[in-house]
Amino acid sequence: MDEQPAGKQIQVDWGQTKQKTIDKKELKLYFIAFVLAHSRYKYMEWQDRPFTTQDTIRCHENAFQFFGGRTDEIVYDQDNLIAVSENAGDIILTKEFQAYVKQQKFRIYLCRKADPESKGMIENVVKYIKGNFADSRVFKDIEDWNERAISWLARTGNYNIHNTTKKRPVEVFVVEKQHLQPVSSLLNLTENITNQSITRNVAKDNTIRFESNRYSVPLGTFNKQQQVFIEIKDGKRLVIRLSPTGESIAEHSICREKGKLIKNSNHKRDRSHTIEVLKKEVLQLFPYESASSYIQQICDKYGRYRRDQLAILKKLAEEEPEMIPVALDKCIQEKLYSANDFRDVLYYLKKTKLKESASIESGKGTIPSISVKTRDFKEYLKAMGGV
Repeated sequence: MDEQPAGKQIQVDWGQTKQKTIDKKELKLYFIAFVLAHSRYKYMEWQDRPFTTQDTIRCHENAFQFFGGRTDEIVYDQDNLIAVSENAGDIILTKEFQAYVKQQKFRIYLCRKADPESKGMIENVVKYIKGNFADSRVFKDIEDWNERAISWLARTGNYNIHNTTKKRPVEVFVVEKQHLQPVSSLLNLTENITNQSITRNVAKDNTIRFESNRYSVPLGTFNKQQQVFIEIKDGKRLVIRLSPTGESIAEHSICREKGKLIKNSNHKRDRSHTIEVLKKEVLQLFPYESASSYIQQICDKYGRYRRDQLAILKKLAEEEPEMIPVALDKCIQEKLYSANDFRDVLYYLKKTKLKESASIESGKGTIPSISVKTRDFKEYLKAMGGV
């Protein structure tokens, strides 16, 4: 290919490797690589699962953030993640990627089959990543692997003198960066395009990565699940959830710097452990077959407030133990899965029981007496045929 002017073209391709892990197993890893055609400045991102179109869009946005903008044109192979087919020059993209290209307004150059020359630059980058970065490295986890990949780019991939240009990509990039087009916000854009939540892996230190920074989540989140769902509010706040529509477990102001740890001091407390202890205490006070399922449904329904719900149930069980089984049966029958509803039902049943007891004690609840007319004994003799 002819030498490309600054800011004109990025080339993109995918690759995969097999890596040894720290526990001496073998794992297949997948990566996507980007290279600015003028400066040869590179970016890569890894996953421990195959890429989807949504992953591809997210990585494009991460690459644009890394470069500080995008080029006018992006070159691809005919990969089914982005393109359905090419008919005499008419490119048919996948629905999600078509919407993304329309939003970001860049041109696509789709290489013909058996035409490696048109994207030889990125193919060399893929080989370089496999043979230099991935070769002989031992895999720990995907967050650590991506951190090491970025460090390698700064130390080697973008710093060493390029064989063709005889220049350091990092030095040429200083000039090319001025010719890049600005890009819109990452998650606002991708959320609108895919209509799906964006996920992040939870690291063992209970943090997630977003735009080259780490953000804390509550202690114990990693033990519960490996992924969380994130959302951007007003371009300023990062909201983290355990499920796409669930309650927020953490919110942070988005940091515009790089390599920072943004943490909430409350996240140092492992609340999950104390909640489990409280739950066990409640179950001991509810020694009934149906109680376990009932209490679990309350915890699932009020995930963020399950501590408060359990505290209410515990207090009721300690103060009104004799009313617990009756109230439990009634709540299950009426499908009332709330500690507040349970309390109301218990007090209503208790009040009703007290009224009935008072009624019986006053005699109002006994069988009414019947008055009998007293007759003379002679009347009975006469009726029986006597004298």
